[in-house]
Amino acid sequence: MDFGLVLQTDPPGSATVALMRHAERNGFRYGWTFDSPVLWQEPYVIHSRILAETERLVVGPMVTNPGTRSWEVTASTFATLNEMYGNRTVCGIGRGDSAMRVAGRPPTTLARVGEAMRVVRDLAEGREAVVDGTALRLPWVRDGRLPVWMAAYGPKALALAGREADGFILQLADPLLTAWMVGAVREAAARAGRDPGAVTICVAAPAYLCEDTPEALAHAREQCRWFGGMVGNHVADLVARYGEHSDAVPPALTSYIKERAGYDYAHHGRAGNPDTAFVPDDIVDRFCLLGPAQAHLARLRELAELGVDQFALYAMHDAKQDVVDGYGTRIIPELAQMC
Repeated sequence: MDFGLVLQTDPPGSATVALMRHAERNGFRYGWTFDSPVLWQEPYVIHSRILAETERLVVGPMVTNPGTRSWEVTASTFATLNEMYGNRTVCGIGRGDSAMRVAGRPPTTLARVGEAMRVVRDLAEGREAVVDGTALRLPWVRDGRLPVWMAAYGPKALALAGREADGFILQLADPLLTAWMVGAVREAAARAGRDPGAVTICVAAPAYLCEDTPEALAHAREQCRWFGGMVGNHVADLVARYGEHSDAVPPALTSYIKERAGYDYAHHGRAGNPDTAFVPDDIVDRFCLLGPAQAHLARLRELAELGVDQFALYAMHDAKQDVVDGYGTRIIPELAQMC
Protein backbone atom coordinates (compact mmCIF):
# COMPACT_ATOMS: atom_id res chain seq x y z
CA MET A 1 0.00 0.00 0.00
CA ASP A 2 1.22 3.49 -0.86
CA PHE A 3 0.78 6.41 1.52
CA GLY A 4 0.10 10.06 0.78
CA LEU A 5 0.01 13.22 2.87
CA VAL A 6 -2.71 15.81 2.19
CA LEU A 7 -2.17 19.40 3.35
CA GLN A 8 -3.78 22.77 2.91
CA THR A 9 -1.44 25.43 1.52
CA ASP A 10 -1.68 27.76 4.48
CA PRO A 11 1.10 30.34 4.77
CA PRO A 12 3.95 30.14 5.16
CA GLY A 13 4.42 28.01 2.07
CA SER A 14 7.82 26.95 3.37
CA ALA A 15 6.09 25.03 6.18
CA THR A 16 4.09 22.98 3.67
CA VAL A 17 7.29 22.22 1.75
CA ALA A 18 9.11 21.23 4.94
CA LEU A 19 6.38 18.85 6.10
CA MET A 20 6.20 17.21 2.67
CA ARG A 21 9.97 16.76 2.75
CA HIS A 22 9.64 15.22 6.20
CA ALA A 23 6.85 12.93 4.94
CA GLU A 24 9.07 11.58 2.16
CA ARG A 25 11.74 10.73 4.72
CA ASN A 26 9.05 8.81 6.63
CA GLY A 27 8.10 6.66 3.65
CA PHE A 28 5.21 8.62 2.14
CA ARG A 29 5.20 8.36 -1.67
CA TYR A 30 2.57 11.01 -2.52
CA GLY A 31 2.16 14.64 -1.53
CA TRP A 32 -1.27 16.20 -2.09
CA THR A 33 -2.60 19.71 -1.45
CA PHE A 34 -5.98 21.36 -1.65
CA ASP A 35 -6.58 23.50 -4.76
CA SER A 36 -8.76 26.40 -3.63
CA PRO A 37 -6.78 29.54 -4.52
CA VAL A 38 -9.02 32.02 -2.70
CA LEU A 39 -8.94 30.16 0.62
CA TRP A 40 -5.29 29.07 0.44
CA GLN A 41 -2.07 29.85 -1.36
CA GLU A 42 -1.64 28.86 -5.01
CA PRO A 43 -0.77 25.15 -4.92
CA TYR A 44 1.27 24.72 -8.08
CA VAL A 45 3.86 27.28 -6.99
CA ILE A 46 4.30 25.28 -3.79
CA HIS A 47 4.29 21.99 -5.73
CA SER A 48 7.34 23.19 -7.64
CA ARG A 49 9.21 23.78 -4.39
CA ILE A 50 8.12 20.42 -2.99
CA LEU A 51 9.35 18.64 -6.11
CA ALA A 52 12.65 20.54 -5.98
CA GLU A 53 13.26 19.56 -2.36
CA THR A 54 12.25 15.89 -2.59
CA GLU A 55 13.56 13.00 -4.66
CA ARG A 56 10.71 10.58 -5.24
CA LEU A 57 7.51 12.21 -3.96
CA VAL A 58 4.67 12.33 -6.50
CA VAL A 59 2.78 15.60 -6.12
CA GLY A 60 -0.67 16.82 -7.14
CA PRO A 61 -3.93 18.54 -6.16
CA MET A 62 -6.68 16.81 -4.21
CA VAL A 63 -8.51 18.07 -6.14
CA THR A 64 -8.53 20.59 -8.96
CA ASN A 65 -11.61 21.18 -11.13
CA PRO A 66 -12.44 22.11 -14.75
CA GLY A 67 -13.82 25.56 -13.91
CA THR A 68 -11.11 27.45 -12.03
CA ARG A 69 -8.40 27.36 -14.71
CA SER A 70 -8.28 27.04 -18.50
CA TRP A 71 -7.56 23.44 -19.38
CA GLU A 72 -4.51 24.22 -21.51
CA VAL A 73 -3.07 26.20 -18.58
CA THR A 74 -3.61 23.26 -16.23
CA ALA A 75 -2.03 20.85 -18.71
CA SER A 76 0.92 23.15 -19.34
CA THR A 77 1.51 23.53 -15.61
CA PHE A 78 1.69 19.78 -15.09
CA ALA A 79 3.81 19.28 -18.20
CA THR A 80 6.25 21.96 -17.04
CA LEU A 81 6.60 20.39 -13.60
CA ASN A 82 7.14 16.99 -15.21
CA GLU A 83 9.81 18.34 -17.57
CA MET A 84 11.63 19.92 -14.66
CA TYR A 85 11.31 17.08 -12.15
CA GLY A 86 10.75 13.90 -14.17
CA ASN A 87 7.08 12.90 -14.43
CA ARG A 88 6.38 13.16 -10.71
CA THR A 89 2.91 14.71 -10.82
CA VAL A 90 -0.64 13.37 -10.62
CA CYS A 91 -3.81 15.32 -11.38
CA GLY A 92 -6.63 14.81 -8.91
CA ILE A 93 -9.84 16.32 -10.30
CA GLY A 94 -13.51 16.65 -9.40
CA ARG A 95 -16.53 18.87 -9.97
CA GLY A 96 -15.25 21.55 -7.59
CA ASP A 97 -16.51 22.42 -4.11
CA SER A 98 -14.75 25.18 -2.20
CA ALA A 99 -12.79 26.56 -5.16
CA MET A 100 -15.96 27.11 -7.19
CA ARG A 101 -18.47 27.99 -4.50
CA VAL A 102 -16.25 30.54 -2.76
CA ALA A 103 -15.96 32.30 -6.14
CA GLY A 104 -19.75 32.34 -6.52
CA ARG A 105 -19.93 29.56 -9.10
CA PRO A 106 -21.62 26.17 -8.86
CA PRO A 107 -19.61 22.98 -9.28
CA THR A 108 -19.14 21.97 -12.90
CA THR A 109 -21.06 19.18 -14.62
CA LEU A 110 -19.79 15.63 -14.85
CA ALA A 111 -19.71 15.98 -18.63
CA ARG A 112 -17.21 18.82 -18.25
CA VAL A 113 -15.16 16.79 -15.79
CA GLY A 114 -14.96 13.90 -18.25
CA GLU A 115 -13.96 16.16 -21.13
CA ALA A 116 -11.39 17.99 -18.99
CA MET A 117 -9.79 14.73 -17.87
CA ARG A 118 -9.22 13.69 -21.47
CA VAL A 119 -8.00 17.09 -22.63
CA VAL A 120 -5.62 17.75 -19.72
CA ARG A 121 -4.12 14.26 -19.94
CA ASP A 122 -3.69 14.43 -23.72
CA LEU A 123 -2.10 17.87 -23.72
CA ALA A 124 0.19 17.12 -20.78
CA GLU A 125 1.38 13.95 -22.50
CA GLY A 126 2.07 15.72 -25.80
CA ARG A 127 -1.01 14.74 -27.80
CA GLU A 128 -3.41 17.03 -29.60
CA ALA A 129 -6.72 17.91 -27.95
CA VAL A 130 -9.63 20.19 -28.77
CA VAL A 131 -10.27 23.03 -26.33
CA ASP A 132 -13.38 25.15 -26.95
CA GLY A 133 -13.40 24.13 -30.61
CA THR A 134 -9.70 24.74 -31.27
CA ALA A 135 -7.20 21.93 -31.75
CA LEU A 136 -4.17 22.47 -29.51
CA ARG A 137 -0.92 20.67 -28.79
CA LEU A 138 1.98 21.54 -26.50
CA PRO A 139 4.85 21.13 -29.01
CA TRP A 140 7.58 21.14 -26.39
CA VAL A 141 6.34 18.13 -24.42
CA ARG A 142 8.59 15.08 -24.67
CA ASP A 143 7.75 11.76 -22.98
CA GLY A 144 5.22 13.38 -20.67
CA ARG A 145 3.06 11.27 -18.39
CA LEU A 146 0.12 12.50 -16.31
CA PRO A 147 -2.19 10.10 -14.45
CA VAL A 148 -5.59 11.70 -13.85
CA TRP A 149 -7.48 10.53 -10.77
CA MET A 150 -11.11 11.50 -10.20
CA ALA A 151 -12.83 12.17 -6.87
CA ALA A 152 -16.39 10.85 -6.74
CA TYR A 153 -19.24 9.76 -4.46
CA GLY A 154 -22.48 9.43 -6.45
CA PRO A 155 -23.38 6.71 -8.98
CA LYS A 156 -22.90 8.82 -12.11
CA ALA A 157 -19.56 10.19 -10.92
CA LEU A 158 -18.39 6.70 -9.92
CA ALA A 159 -19.33 5.42 -13.37
CA LEU A 160 -17.37 8.23 -15.03
CA ALA A 161 -14.34 7.47 -12.88
CA GLY A 162 -14.52 3.83 -13.94
CA ARG A 163 -14.83 4.71 -17.63
CA GLU A 164 -12.27 7.49 -17.88
CA ALA A 165 -9.97 7.98 -14.88
CA ASP A 166 -6.59 6.44 -14.19
CA GLY A 167 -7.41 6.48 -10.50
CA PHE A 168 -10.37 6.93 -8.15
CA ILE A 169 -10.17 9.16 -5.06
CA LEU A 170 -12.64 8.37 -2.26
CA GLN A 171 -12.62 10.94 0.51
CA LEU A 172 -13.68 8.77 3.45
CA ALA A 173 -12.36 5.57 5.02
CA ASP A 174 -15.53 3.66 5.87
CA PRO A 175 -15.01 0.04 4.69
CA LEU A 176 -18.71 -0.49 3.95
CA LEU A 177 -18.92 2.57 1.69
CA THR A 178 -15.50 1.87 0.22
CA ALA A 179 -16.64 -1.60 -0.86
CA TRP A 180 -19.76 -0.18 -2.52
CA MET A 181 -17.95 2.63 -4.32
CA VAL A 182 -14.93 0.59 -5.43
CA GLY A 183 -17.35 -2.02 -6.74
CA ALA A 184 -19.22 0.62 -8.75
CA VAL A 185 -15.99 2.00 -10.24
CA ARG A 186 -14.73 -1.44 -11.20
CA GLU A 187 -18.06 -2.45 -12.71
CA ALA A 188 -18.07 0.70 -14.86
CA ALA A 189 -14.49 0.06 -15.94
CA ALA A 190 -15.38 -3.48 -17.00
CA ARG A 191 -18.43 -2.28 -18.95
CA ALA A 192 -16.17 0.20 -20.76
CA GLY A 193 -13.82 -2.60 -21.79
CA ARG A 194 -11.09 -1.58 -19.35
CA ASP A 195 -9.20 -3.71 -16.89
CA PRO A 196 -10.92 -2.90 -13.57
CA GLY A 197 -7.71 -3.61 -11.70
CA ALA A 198 -5.89 -0.93 -13.70
CA VAL A 199 -7.82 1.86 -11.93
CA THR A 200 -5.77 2.96 -8.91
CA ILE A 201 -7.88 3.23 -5.75
CA CYS A 202 -6.99 6.00 -3.29
CA VAL A 203 -8.81 6.44 0.02
CA ALA A 204 -8.24 9.83 1.65
CA ALA A 205 -9.25 10.67 5.23
CA PRO A 206 -7.93 12.27 8.41
CA ALA A 207 -5.80 10.09 10.66
CA TYR A 208 -5.07 10.86 14.31
CA LEU A 209 -2.84 8.66 16.47
CA CYS A 210 -3.72 8.68 20.18
CA GLU A 211 -4.16 6.46 23.19
CA ASP A 212 -7.23 4.25 23.46
CA THR A 213 -8.85 6.24 26.26
CA PRO A 214 -12.18 8.08 26.26
CA GLU A 215 -10.45 11.44 26.77
CA ALA A 216 -7.88 10.94 24.00
CA LEU A 217 -10.47 9.65 21.53
CA ALA A 218 -12.84 12.53 22.30
CA HIS A 219 -10.05 15.00 21.53
CA ALA A 220 -9.18 13.18 18.30
CA ARG A 221 -12.81 13.29 17.18
CA GLU A 222 -13.01 17.04 17.76
CA GLN A 223 -9.84 17.52 15.73
CA CYS A 224 -11.28 15.51 12.82
CA ARG A 225 -15.02 16.33 12.95
CA TRP A 226 -14.52 18.95 10.23
CA PHE A 227 -14.10 16.12 7.74
CA GLY A 228 -17.68 14.94 8.14
CA GLY A 229 -18.79 18.48 7.38
CA MET A 230 -16.65 18.65 4.25
CA VAL A 231 -17.96 15.33 2.99
CA GLY A 232 -21.44 16.55 3.91
CA ASN A 233 -21.24 19.21 1.19
CA HIS A 234 -21.01 16.48 -1.44
CA VAL A 235 -23.59 14.35 0.32
CA ALA A 236 -26.04 17.28 0.33
CA ASP A 237 -25.62 17.53 -3.45
CA LEU A 238 -26.42 13.81 -3.76
CA VAL A 239 -29.51 14.11 -1.56
CA ALA A 240 -30.70 17.07 -3.63
CA ARG A 241 -30.26 15.02 -6.81
CA TYR A 242 -31.48 11.58 -5.73
CA GLY A 243 -33.60 12.19 -2.63
CA GLU A 244 -33.02 11.27 0.99
CA HIS A 245 -34.17 7.64 0.65
CA SER A 246 -33.00 6.80 -2.86
CA ASP A 247 -31.68 3.34 -3.70
CA ALA A 248 -29.01 5.05 -5.82
CA VAL A 249 -26.96 6.11 -2.77
CA PRO A 250 -26.50 4.09 0.46
CA PRO A 251 -28.18 5.53 3.59
CA ALA A 252 -24.86 4.91 5.36
CA LEU A 253 -23.57 7.88 3.37
CA THR A 254 -26.57 10.21 3.35
CA SER A 255 -28.52 9.79 6.60
CA TYR A 256 -26.18 11.78 8.86
CA ILE A 257 -26.74 15.17 7.17
CA LYS A 258 -30.38 15.56 8.23
CA GLU A 259 -29.36 18.06 10.94
CA ARG A 260 -27.02 19.99 8.61
CA ALA A 261 -27.98 23.68 8.63
CA GLY A 262 -25.46 25.22 6.25
CA TYR A 263 -21.77 25.70 5.67
CA ASP A 264 -19.36 28.63 5.89
CA TYR A 265 -16.26 28.07 3.77
CA ALA A 266 -14.27 30.41 6.00
CA HIS A 267 -13.81 27.35 8.26
CA HIS A 268 -13.44 24.79 5.46
CA GLY A 269 -11.19 21.88 6.32
CA ARG A 270 -10.25 23.22 9.74
CA ALA A 271 -10.46 21.71 13.21
CA GLY A 272 -13.08 23.45 15.31
CA ASN A 273 -15.30 24.26 12.31
CA PRO A 274 -18.56 25.46 13.95
CA ASP A 275 -20.61 24.26 10.99
CA THR A 276 -19.83 20.60 11.68
CA ALA A 277 -21.53 20.20 15.07
CA PHE A 278 -24.19 18.12 13.28
CA VAL A 279 -21.62 15.39 12.52
CA PRO A 280 -22.11 12.56 15.06
CA ASP A 281 -19.25 10.67 16.68
CA ASP A 282 -20.00 7.46 14.78
CA ILE A 283 -19.50 9.24 11.45
CA VAL A 284 -16.13 10.59 12.61
CA ASP A 285 -15.15 7.07 13.70
CA ARG A 286 -16.31 5.53 10.41
CA PHE A 287 -14.93 8.14 8.03
CA CYS A 288 -11.59 8.76 9.80
CA LEU A 289 -8.80 6.70 11.38
CA LEU A 290 -8.50 7.40 15.12
CA GLY A 291 -6.81 5.75 18.07
CA PRO A 292 -3.63 3.75 18.63
CA ALA A 293 -1.48 2.35 15.84
CA GLN A 294 -3.09 -1.08 16.01
CA ALA A 295 -6.51 0.42 15.26
CA HIS A 296 -5.09 2.20 12.21
CA LEU A 297 -3.38 -0.98 11.02
CA ALA A 298 -6.58 -2.99 11.36
CA ARG A 299 -8.61 -0.48 9.32
CA LEU A 300 -5.91 -0.13 6.66
CA ARG A 301 -5.63 -3.89 6.24
CA GLU A 302 -9.41 -4.03 5.80
CA LEU A 303 -9.22 -1.32 3.15
CA ALA A 304 -6.32 -3.06 1.40
CA GLU A 305 -8.42 -6.22 1.16
CA LEU A 306 -11.07 -4.15 -0.64
CA GLY A 307 -8.49 -3.16 -3.26
CA VAL A 308 -7.30 0.18 -1.90
CA ASP A 309 -3.86 0.99 -3.33
CA GLN A 310 -3.14 4.20 -1.41
CA PHE A 311 -4.18 5.76 1.86
CA ALA A 312 -3.82 9.56 1.71
CA LEU A 313 -3.73 11.04 5.18
CA TYR A 314 -5.38 14.42 5.79
CA ALA A 315 -3.32 16.28 8.41
CA MET A 316 -5.56 19.22 9.33
CA HIS A 317 -5.34 18.95 13.11
CA ASP A 318 -3.06 19.77 16.02
CA ALA A 319 -0.70 16.81 15.55
CA LYS A 320 0.53 17.04 11.97
CA GLN A 321 4.14 16.10 12.53
CA ASP A 322 3.27 13.53 15.18
CA VAL A 323 1.02 11.62 12.78
CA VAL A 324 3.61 11.77 9.98
CA ASP A 325 6.26 10.44 12.37
CA GLY A 326 3.90 7.83 13.79
CA TYR A 327 2.98 6.54 10.37
CA GLY A 328 6.64 6.52 9.38
CA THR A 329 7.67 4.37 12.32
CA ARG A 330 4.60 2.25 13.14
CA ILE A 331 2.27 2.07 10.13
CA ILE A 332 4.05 2.36 6.79
CA PRO A 333 6.73 -0.29 7.50
CA GLU A 334 3.95 -2.76 8.34
CA LEU A 335 1.83 -2.12 5.25
CA ALA A 336 4.22 -0.99 2.52
CA GLN A 337 4.17 -4.44 0.87
CA MET A 338 0.37 -4.72 0.71
CA CYS A 339 -1.65 -4.14 -2.49
